[in-house]
Amino acid sequence: MEGLVFVQTNKPLGNTIRVYQRGDGGELSLAGEFETGGLGGSTLNPPVDPLASQSSLVYRDGLLFAVNAGSNTVTLFRVDGSELERLQVIWSGGLLPVSLDVRDDLVYVLNAGGEGVVQGYRLDDYELEPIRGAQRSLGLDNPNPPPFGDAPAQVGIDPEGEVVLVSTKSHNIIDAFRIERGGRLSEEPVSNPAEGMPFGFTFDHRGGLMVTLAATNAVIRYRLDEENGKLTAVGPAVPNGQMASCWIQRVGDYYYVANAGSSTLSSYRIDEDGQVVLVAAVAAKGDGGTIDMTTSGGFLYVQNGAAGTVQGFDVLDDGSLKLVNTTTGLPQATNNGGILNGMEGIAATP
Repeated sequence: MEGLVFVQTNKPLGNTIRVYQRGDGGELSLAGEFETGGLGGSTLNPPVDPLASQSSLVYRDGLLFAVNAGSNTVTLFRVDGSELERLQVIWSGGLLPVSLDVRDDLVYVLNAGGEGVVQGYRLDDYELEPIRGAQRSLGLDNPNPPPFGDAPAQVGIDPEGEVVLVSTKSHNIIDAFRIERGGRLSEEPVSNPAEGMPFGFTFDHRGGLMVTLAATNAVIRYRLDEENGKLTAVGPAVPNGQMASCWIQRVGDYYYVANAGSSTLSSYRIDEDGQVVLVAAVAAKGDGGTIDMTTSGGFLYVQNGAAGTVQGFDVLDDGSLKLVNTTTGLPQATNNGGILNGMEGIAATP
């Protein structure tokens, strides 16, 4: 199960996952395509990213988790070589699931439609079981589907497994729910102000939280107090001068941001004082509409929603990127009355 890259097609009439084998030089070859048993979906009027989210497809320890935004379900696969065995399709706990995260035996799913709902599950013997007391509203009062800028973007669990975080984009808040006994969530979140439209996030090697700000095209670093869920900024946000900085992926000591509006990748690092530093405003150019990313074997793989491609980059020691592969033939973003048909979601084995 090493050297695999998974791409979610998000097809509206039947969501599928394409499995690619990664070669030693980073090149990808198609190994198969597998139905999730659910439907792809879309927020309202997104430009190139139908789910307007990060982490809609997640790989953990031989299992693959996928959201089916159009049918309000989540699919659990077992990865067997380059084959996917579908184990379960379960209700997502709300409307328009767009993101999920997994840590140990806990899984949390973010539903972006309507009020916005986080639903928790326990993974037991290759089966997801909803946890009582782990379904929590974000109180967003959005329609379904919501406009892409108003839809919450990502759910994530901190490295210690104490807090579930949710970025809310135009609501300019990062909500933090305490994880209580048995995986239940605190009834009310701590709402952390985060001006600039917080979108994607990832934890860094020091335990800090790196967050993209899509409206100001910047990255900001926070320190999380796991006892109370409060976030404290570690220095100012650092802009990159690009457009629609939404997704972030760590590879080693570097952090790469996909800028959908300018179809570029920016690179960042953290200095000795814990401050965010811009390494390159344009570390690489995408094919068209750079969106979600993943890493495998020291390579960075980037979805291009407008082009219908995945680019693979070798990450060099100084953080620069060298294009090694372009995979074509994936669904391109096409607008159908405000609903976007197109791929979103990418994950990989180490």
